[in-house]
Amino acid sequence: MKHFYDFTAKDIRGKEISMSIYKDKVLLVVNVASKCGYTPQYEGLEKIYKKYHAQGFEILGFPCNQFKGQEPGTEKEIHNFCKVNYGVTFPLFSKIDVNGDHTHPLYTYLKKEAPGFLGTQSIKWNFTKFLIDRNGKVIKRYGSSTKPAELSDDIEALLK
Repeated sequence: MKHFYDFTAKDIRGKEISMSIYKDKVLLVVNVASKCGYTPQYEGLEKIYKKYHAQGFEILGFPCNQFKGQEPGTEKEIHNFCKVNYGVTFPLFSKIDVNGDHTHPLYTYLKKEAPGFLGTQSIKWNFTKFLIDRNGKVIKRYGSSTKPAELSDDIEALLK
């Protein structure tokens, strides 16, 4: 069985990044989209990123266009949108699939480690969040409607 740190993904600029660079960090992995009703969560994500980053917290944003085409842009367009509209400074990655035949291996792993409601493994919508502890263990999965600010207690507990 693989470990979180065994995976790689291309960042928003196309560079292959090993998840091992995030060892000893508390992570929040989120599938994001620019044209979604939950897109304003970028603001909340950036707030918790700034609040906890110095304590060893990272957010990893993975754009996904599988939910009603709500992330249609190129990587450059996505990066610019996030920067200009929400001041995003946390790491963004290249667009991936989170469901189906072409699911990114990292998301196959995340879904297996933290299934959704009634054990379902599919991602239901944009802004599904996975919280990972400093050892790379997937601790919890949150649905799209869970606002970033609501994660503070869980993040703080893992940062201690």
